[in-house]
Amino acid sequence: MLRSPGHAPQPIVSRHVAVIGAGAAGLVTARELSREGHSVVVFERGDQVGGTWVYTPNVESDPIGLEPTRTTVHSSLYDSLRTNIPREAMGFRDYPFVPKDDPDRDPRRFPGHREVLMYLQDFTREFRIDELVRFETEVVRVRLVEEEKWKIKSKQRSGKEMGLELDEIFDAVVVCNGHFTEPRVAYIPGINEWPGKQMHSHNYRDPEPFRDKVVVLIGNSVSAFDISWEVAGVAKEIHIAARTVIDGTFGKQPAYDNMWRHPMIKDVCEDGSVNFLDGSIVIADIILHCTGYKYHFPFLETNGIVTVDDNRVGPLYKHIFPPALAPQLSFVGLPWKAIPFPMFELQSKWIGGVLSNRFTLPSQQERMGDVEAFYSSLETFGTPKRYTHCLGDNLVEYNNWLASQCGCPAFEDWRMQMFLVTIKSKLAHLESYREEWEAQHLVLQAYENFIKHTSEQVS
Repeated sequence: MLRSPGHAPQPIVSRHVAVIGAGAAGLVTARELSREGHSVVVFERGDQVGGTWVYTPNVESDPIGLEPTRTTVHSSLYDSLRTNIPREAMGFRDYPFVPKDDPDRDPRRFPGHREVLMYLQDFTREFRIDELVRFETEVVRVRLVEEEKWKIKSKQRSGKEMGLELDEIFDAVVVCNGHFTEPRVAYIPGINEWPGKQMHSHNYRDPEPFRDKVVVLIGNSVSAFDISWEVAGVAKEIHIAARTVIDGTFGKQPAYDNMWRHPMIKDVCEDGSVNFLDGSIVIADIILHCTGYKYHFPFLETNGIVTVDDNRVGPLYKHIFPPALAPQLSFVGLPWKAIPFPMFELQSKWIGGVLSNRFTLPSQQERMGDVEAFYSSLETFGTPKRYTHCLGDNLVEYNNWLASQCGCPAFEDWRMQMFLVTIKSKLAHLESYREEWEAQHLVLQAYENFIKHTSEQVS
């Protein structure tokens, strides 16, 4: 909340803050913290900004992603990936994601991943964020020390000082390390005896490894369907296993001669068979898990104050602050089924203001009470723990709440309407929604907003 007459005024302070990760969340967090007057250091284990938007053809040594000692790859991008949110709605609120007059850029409303990375690079240059980033520097450990300070141990990953470890003290830490790196894998009875191969979509780059194979794909996210269409172009057969169907029905898919949809897998057997809950059986070569990711903070030591339980990071006040460690520890970017970049912007703006004492938090007891009430409401509605950070229908309410705490304008209606039109279009035309944008009035509203905002900045 903004400081009110009921709160004793606190002096505005500047803090020394560590930001972990230079993806979209870390970049806008660094900017907002700097704008608020804080001293910022961004730790980035890679050699450039962009986080998950930095594509690499490299994959991990363990295709399923379960071996703890595997060589890891941060990005989960596949070669053909395009955004599933219109660029106008996707961009930061004060730095529009508009097409560039450059033949090397992707002007499409739903651009490919390279265009998103270039947008983040543009954003970084515009606000000189790269000056704050330590590249190829891995955070090994973050732990609370005396007097509400945090000690960060980092390690150089290249160069003359490769392997060198450094301990530093910070007033606060903002965790922005993303959540598309540690695979979640479906539990399948009999899998240890099943002779086929397994892969998680984290290690999918293109369909070629599936040529002439019988493939079972688990999942029903938009990316799962994107991948299934690609694989269908080269595979002998592809069988999609999902709890629910976004569009169409179970059974043979009319648009393909080699694609079937099934309910979930019942079990698998050592003869190579995959048995589905509807009684159908397939002899498969490979199971591809498009089953999402785990929140993963191997560097963070909080003495059990913050835990990850069935993909619930908690306890967290408003998905950001651990009640017992606020505001010195915070997280940006945990919620999903969201419009991420503008949400990162509001979350980090709030964090920056709280750290400077310009905004005040409720008491620790009130924060914890809010978290417990939230968890209780999820339980009442039968929402599994793993959906704790799913915004869904609460997207607008959450972002508007953050905006109100920061004294910012509410979430733009056109932005939300673009998001909803896209969802509706996906349900109706899952294969072609990116090419069939009809809500041109929302595009005009977006550009009117961009022009207004730009003129206000100039004045």
